[in-house]
Amino acid sequence: MEIFWIYLKCFAAGGLLCVLGQLLIDYTKLTPARILTLYVVLGVVLGALGLYQPLADWAGAGATVPLTGFGNTLAKGVRKAVSEQGLLGVFTGGLTASAGGICAAVLFGLLAALLSKPREKK
Repeated sequence: MEIFWIYLKCFAAGGLLCVLGQLLIDYTKLTPARILTLYVVLGVVLGALGLYQPLADWAGAGATVPLTGFGNTLAKGVRKAVSEQGLLGVFTGGLTASAGGICAAVLFGLLAALLSKPREKK
């Protein structure tokens, strides 16, 4: 029964982030690209303030998979790299921390492009 609560928390957190994004699309003049950028920056800010990790611990993938989780990963990577390498870590930490996710996105995007049959919209 515990697995049910894990899934429920994950769904609730991820769903709440999606609902917030949809409300921003529907009721503001923000473009989807700006909302996506806002989510990444929000993840960085909340991660830097130490507020995102408790949410990620509670919600699991519901908080780490959306773009706010990507922003939090960038912030954690930079923080760790700065403590280990100094100023150079500002430039390398975010990319190092998120390299696996970026690589997976590129690989699966390539596979989707190779396996799909492109056609014009009618």
